[in-house]
Amino acid sequence: MTPVRPGNPVFASLGTTVFETMSRLADRHGAVNLGQGFPDDGFPEDLLAVAADATLHGPNQYPSMLGLPDLRRAVAEHDQRFYGIEVDPDTEVLVTSGATEALAACLLGLLSPGDVVVLFEPMYDCYVPMVRAAGAVPRFVTLRPPTWELRREDLAAAFGPRTRAVVLNDPLNPAAKVFSPEELDLLAEFVLASDAHVVCDEVYEHLVYDGRRHVPLWTRDGMADRCLKVGSAGKTFSLTGWKVGYVTATAELLRPVVRAHQFLTFTTPPNLQAAVAVGLRKDDTYFVDLAASLQVRRDRLAAGLRDVGFEVLDAAGTYFLDADFGALSNDDDRTFAEWLVAEVGVATIPLSAFYESEPPRSVVRFCFCKRDATIDTAIERLSARLG
Repeated sequence: MTPVRPGNPVFASLGTTVFETMSRLADRHGAVNLGQGFPDDGFPEDLLAVAADATLHGPNQYPSMLGLPDLRRAVAEHDQRFYGIEVDPDTEVLVTSGATEALAACLLGLLSPGDVVVLFEPMYDCYVPMVRAAGAVPRFVTLRPPTWELRREDLAAAFGPRTRAVVLNDPLNPAAKVFSPEELDLLAEFVLASDAHVVCDEVYEHLVYDGRRHVPLWTRDGMADRCLKVGSAGKTFSLTGWKVGYVTATAELLRPVVRAHQFLTFTTPPNLQAAVAVGLRKDDTYFVDLAASLQVRRDRLAAGLRDVGFEVLDAAGTYFLDADFGALSNDDDRTFAEWLVAEVGVATIPLSAFYESEPPRSVVRFCFCKRDATIDTAIERLSARLG
């Protein structure tokens, strides 16, 4: 047999993503999956009906590469309604096959070999491979628990003359942090000084709690023509398998992203786009109730984990909360997470999976976008072995 040549070194060096690994282990051991971030109820039935009707009655051929005009209008209306952002849906909105494809198109479209990209860790694990695949160089700003505060000295160490882009995930997975207006203004100061652009991963924009409000970096002084705002229908409508995302940016900034997009997925299923357009126009009550229901589940899981003996960190947004198990075990987070799924029957994600530098070693991430019964079963299993 002719030997296979090594693949692209960026991807050849990577293993299977930790989310897939832990979900496979959860299936193998019959574990409650509080690892991978997908809801197990609360799906908007009206959107399912719209998607089904659009499938049956069509059209089912290639839609516009930019996305269905109606969905692009709905995205523009959404951004104006919630944040006062005004864009032209014909030239400043792009529909993608999920937020991950949106991120890839932004980074591949904007970066050149040797460019420096500032990333905040802990971070979603796709950022670093994407940056390196574009030939760019990542520089890391490490946010530290329990507050995950953004500090001026850390930004000063990361930014430099070759800085061309920043990736900002706000609300931040896995830290569950919502950046304050003061932190956003601090970041904007460095972005402007470096003449950089910011890919704003805002997929959890409607999942913020305790009276907090998501503030897009776009809305801060000087940022409107430097930000690419990425959203996700999967997170906003609890339909993560639909993989419908969208990018909002000025026409000039979006142009290279569109060129990259046309050679990635080109377009996105039209039936799902039609349904998402309906969803983005839902009454404010839907978005308020979504956050309120998740806040209740967050609190249910947090209370149960504290009773077991975990130290639970603040979760201001996202689907996730982090918990320190240092009082329960001397294991590192990967060993502890594997023990939990195999021996206790509860799947989590070790926080070290979200770091390139030295991570905390006694913290795991739990997902709370689950039914009460799912959360209660997980707590019962944890209490039986650890409580």
